[in-house]
Amino acid sequence: MNFELLVATSNQHKLKEIRQILSPHHITVYGMSDLNISIEEVEENGKTYFDNALIKATALQKVTKMPIIADDSGIEIEAMDNMPGLMSARYAESCGGHDKAIQQILKSIKGKSRKAKFICDIVLVNVEDKPLRFEGVVNGHIAEKVDGNGGFGYDPIFICDEIGKTYASLSEQEKNKVSHRAKALQKLLTYLLINNRCY
Repeated sequence: MNFELLVATSNQHKLKEIRQILSPHHITVYGMSDLNISIEEVEENGKTYFDNALIKATALQKVTKMPIIADDSGIEIEAMDNMPGLMSARYAESCGGHDKAIQQILKSIKGKSRKAKFICDIVLVNVEDKPLRFEGVVNGHIAEKVDGNGGFGYDPIFICDEIGKTYASLSEQEKNKVSHRAKALQKLLTYLLINNRCY
């Protein structure tokens, strides 16, 4: 029997990535729309990625007892004092979308350090009596220009040091091996395997 979990997101790109990584291990991944679940938009006002992920997971706990995962992630750019970080999504919104945010970043760090990292914290609730945290960190740097047509968000300018390419220039299979979300999901998967919840 498959282990079932619900993802606290309305982001279909994110949901697809999570499914691709977890589904081969007999884990059925549901989005909120799959189960006709909707919640009021929550304010992600935590001080850490873990805090924000937990805020999202806790909101869903009010309507279901099934296992829930929620994540929060961000890109931290050295030359911007590790911004936008926790504000990554809101920074893009304030710029009028990711395309414009990317152009603003490229302009603001010109001639400065291009060092950056992507961080993802995943929270699992309704499995143990406390929330469980799984973190993935990928070191990299900001490209000189947009490169690649895949991925989403800041993927066209983030070069993963491990592979030497932008996320957006990787195939889905490649990205799902090296991304910050993939690393966090692998830790989650290890936990589920060790505890015989999937195989």
